Amino acid sequence: MKIAVVILNWNGEKLLQQFLPTVIKFSNNATIYIADNASTDHSIILIEQQFPEVKIIKNKSNFGFAKGYNEALKFVNEPYFVLLN
Repeated sequence: MKIAVVILNWNGEKLLQQFLPTVIKFSNNATIYIADNASTDHSIILIEQQFPEVKIIKNKSNFGFAKGYNEALKFVNEPYFVLLN
């Protein structure tokens, strides 16, 4: 079964450092996506350097919660997904 875990992010570099390793550890068969809402911190750099297995979806601006997820889901191909907040 193909499953995606989609996490919305905006300037969450420190939070990503804390919880992303655990999400990766317990999501063996899932594709993990970070949907970035135009962060201005180093979130994207952190993901690219420390978590290369995580896919990044870059929203063009901070769309907020609902639209941020809706825009990101356009790029998710798995038939099932979990929105992790």
